[in-house]
Amino acid sequence: MSKVFTITKGLENMGALRTGGQGSVYKGRRIGEIITAVKLLPTPIHTESSDDKNFRDFQNEVEKLKKVNEEPNPHIVKILCSGITESGSFPFIEMEYIEGPDMEELLKPPHDPVFTIKEVIKVADQLANALAHCHAVNVKHGDIKSNNVKFNVHSGNYVLLDFGLAIMSDEQRRTSLRQAGAIEFMAPEQYEGIMLLETDIYSYGVVLYELLAGQVPFPLSDNGETARNNVRISHMETSVPDVIALRKKHLPENWSQEKKEREMQVPRWLLNILARCLEKRHENRFSNGISLHEAIIQNSIAAIRRNEAGIDSEMVLQNENNRSQTLIIQYKEMLAAKEEELATLKKQFANPVSKDKKLGVKISMPLFLGSLLLMAILMAFASYNFFKKNPDTTATADTNTRSNFSTIKNAQMAEIPKGLFNMIVLNIDSIKKTEARARLVKAPVVKKSEKVRKKRKFLEFLFK
Repeated sequence: MSKVFTITKGLENMGALRTGGQGSVYKGRRIGEIITAVKLLPTPIHTESSDDKNFRDFQNEVEKLKKVNEEPNPHIVKILCSGITESGSFPFIEMEYIEGPDMEELLKPPHDPVFTIKEVIKVADQLANALAHCHAVNVKHGDIKSNNVKFNVHSGNYVLLDFGLAIMSDEQRRTSLRQAGAIEFMAPEQYEGIMLLETDIYSYGVVLYELLAGQVPFPLSDNGETARNNVRISHMETSVPDVIALRKKHLPENWSQEKKEREMQVPRWLLNILARCLEKRHENRFSNGISLHEAIIQNSIAAIRRNEAGIDSEMVLQNENNRSQTLIIQYKEMLAAKEEELATLKKQFANPVSKDKKLGVKISMPLFLGSLLLMAILMAFASYNFFKKNPDTTATADTNTRSNFSTIKNAQMAEIPKGLFNMIVLNIDSIKKTEARARLVKAPVVKKSEKVRKKRKFLEFLFK
């Protein structure tokens, strides 16, 4: 393991980039034009011996970091080397220098206070990919936060930085975390110095929450111990505030109303993943970055397929909606017509017609017999006049009465006064109608029909 510090021989110190409880980051330059980032860890290692537990732990973790870089990943910073400084004996990690702003800077002016949904999904995918890569070799990052994720201006990728906490011992972590400024991103179990693969998942969820809501779930009001304790307790006990409500509150004023409405349509699958990442109990979260990344890929692909099918299905739904509206109008018109018809029927049933009225005019027996007698007298009178005027035709008329009945009726009956003849015809028609109506009803009318038949035979007898 090489010894460097001046930072070291051959590595020029170009000034501090950032300092914190987990150590300080300096900008360094190797001989030539190569720019790097050097992470100095706060706990010194005085002897480079396997008997020194701190040195042994440091070596073991460095070996893990080397495994992370065995297969290059565009979303993980490349570890170049590690060692112990010549002065101070501080462990260090030298990494590639990523040119570009970190996400904490991208959430401050002149940038928007929230990310667009498209960009959040991009970060979610790339950061989960980085975690899956680390967890596959059992490396826990331990310090995921918005200023440890940088946007590489050359590649357009988001890159996970600062693996310093990953190579600390448990005691070093406890000491470091008590002084850490990123308490808002820490999982509940981290306050006890415990770091699991699920711990990275929780911090990942806080980062996504911040991008969507414009703030972390439990912001730190100040650096006082009381405020820090309140944040710790909130992470352990308090429900996560509604991310959608906070997003609506922090949408930029310069966005159009259309864009605001569109950017409030956060996919349900993304919200579900976020909620699972922020579970208080680590066993309820995704078990590692691999399962997290798989969930994002599966849901993203399903969403893309739904969107691709959504163009045609939207047209189908619109056409179906139009057809349904047309049918509704038709059904309403039909219903109105039926209601009108029903109202008419109700009026008719309100004034029922008697059975006698339905069958025609009811003729009383005395009136009927009187009509027959009158007809007989008139017929006799007509016959008397006829034979008086035509005595020679008596025998002929008598023998041919049946065969020439229609002739007598049409020609000779013309001698009967017109009014009297019409009365006779009307009576005959009335009898025929009564007989026809009688067929429509049962027993009582059938008896009447029989009587009418006999009376009709009597009339026929008069004509013979």
